[in-house]
Amino acid sequence: MKEEQIVYEDNHLLVINKKVGQLVQGDKTGDESMLDSIKNFIKKRDDKPGNVFLGLVHRIDRPTSGLVIYAKTSKALSRLTQMVKNREIKKTYWAVVAKEMIPQSQRLVHYLKKNEKNNKAIIFTKVTDGAKESILTYQIVKTLDNYHLLEIDLETGRHHQIRAQLSKTGVPIKGDLKYGSPRSNPDGGINLHARKLEFIHPVTKENIEIIAQVPQNDAIWRACEDIID
Repeated sequence: MKEEQIVYEDNHLLVINKKVGQLVQGDKTGDESMLDSIKNFIKKRDDKPGNVFLGLVHRIDRPTSGLVIYAKTSKALSRLTQMVKNREIKKTYWAVVAKEMIPQSQRLVHYLKKNEKNNKAIIFTKVTDGAKESILTYQIVKTLDNYHLLEIDLETGRHHQIRAQLSKTGVPIKGDLKYGSPRSNPDGGINLHARKLEFIHPVTKENIEIIAQVPQNDAIWRACEDIID
């Protein structure tokens, strides 16, 4: 973890702009996670004796980039976790998809069930036993020569929700081989970016709005950000 990845920090929480390929939390690969990396960074930076408290508030997939919240105190972790459950943290994503004929904006409602064997979401169009309702709204905010840039607001937070729902709609995310993209990206990631977070600070109660810069090593992302900004 590099210091420039920190986009917001105070005594209670820390928000990181995660890079493609970084793990937010340890998994069976044994690769270093952001959680451990940030703890080590804080310990050295602040010259802290003993263990550093850091709690993960929510997750984003390894091949995606963008904003992730970590709590620096148990009070903040407890309150933020409850806010996630109550859907009090508004998450906005950007996704790059093929330039297909799709509505300018649309509210998608599907039902998702996680397949543990292949770590993939199975998607249904109607109520299905064991599947959870999954809702998002997208709008096309820019069109490039070969791609649409979608801005996505999540109403629910399911496993691989955006990836599965867009794939079911006929526009898998660029680079997402698991959900139907024809080609991978050079860095092994996908063009899904956790762009913005909006929430009430769990301790100070101030309004927080944070925006994360897109990966600068990706020409398509840079074109999207240049046009929007």
